[in-house]
Amino acid sequence: MLDDLTSGFNISNNLSLDLLYNEMLGFTQEEVDWLMGVSGIDKSHINIDMEFYYNGYLFHGEGEHKVYNPSMILYFFDHFQKRGNRLEYLVDDNLKTDYGRLRTLIANGRNSEQLIEITENNHILSMINPKFSIDELHNSENFVSLLYYMGLLTIEKIEFGKTWLKVPNYSIRTVYWEYILKMTRDSSKDIMIDPSRQMGAMSDLAYQGYPKPFLDYMSENIISRLSNRDLENFDEKYLKIILLNSLFQSRLFVPVTEMEVSAGYMDIWLKRSHLFPDIPWEWVWEIKYIKKSNVKSIEEKREEARNQLAKYRDSHLFAGRTDVRYLSVIFIGKDKYEIFEN
Repeated sequence: MLDDLTSGFNISNNLSLDLLYNEMLGFTQEEVDWLMGVSGIDKSHINIDMEFYYNGYLFHGEGEHKVYNPSMILYFFDHFQKRGNRLEYLVDDNLKTDYGRLRTLIANGRNSEQLIEITENNHILSMINPKFSIDELHNSENFVSLLYYMGLLTIEKIEFGKTWLKVPNYSIRTVYWEYILKMTRDSSKDIMIDPSRQMGAMSDLAYQGYPKPFLDYMSENIISRLSNRDLENFDEKYLKIILLNSLFQSRLFVPVTEMEVSAGYMDIWLKRSHLFPDIPWEWVWEIKYIKKSNVKSIEEKREEARNQLAKYRDSHLFAGRTDVRYLSVIFIGKDKYEIFEN
């Protein structure tokens, strides 16, 4: 910023990417444990995976330890001390960068594509530029670098001289889901959000074991109303993002995507929330999408889904569990779908 506003801010050293300071602005696991001790927090009473929600940051490829986001972990400890394990909102709203500002940046088509790529794959291959002008954010590498400096990406690994950046944790992942839904709503003005119907459908899914009300709602109010522009690059991953955002909003489940098991990567795993231990089932969903012009491939998609769900059922994560149900969801075009339970 100073470089843009002055004749040249050239009297400083940029320490952002220095290995020596990898852990300076985050909390290591040791420091988090110390904080719990001095705050009188009994770790055995915490019933969420703090690392899953708040850890994952690495600021140098050779850094020894990943660190927790201090804002996130202090938010959690503060609310935990007040409410115990009944904390409703595990993701702090203050983390969410103003969407209006980001929307300006993603007006560039390439930047928008990269945001979708990151959200779909949870990582991206890109250099981190140490310095760039605010006027140069149309450059795709600068845009990704900005996401890194904003804390929306972090270093995953450096492999064969190439830097992979990833979404650091679950909290930040939900921020991306929200961005994509807002982008979609901006481009598809006919989308209708009906919170009452959505929450009712989620309750039916969680407590009655009926997925159809939720999928009917998503199909009728959102997916069938997508613009032609959205449909140009519509695929199973984009579809998952739209579903995940709505599933997350209910707080009945913790939706997890691309969880690696021995049989591959699950599309959506709906873990019961710590707030609602009485929910009788968790769900594993396999999502498929085919264009209406390609309906001949539907039997092939059905068979793929059956085989994948059977493998997930037998994986180390779910073997022997009787509280998990397995569902195939095949969307055909934008206004039709079919489901079957495996």
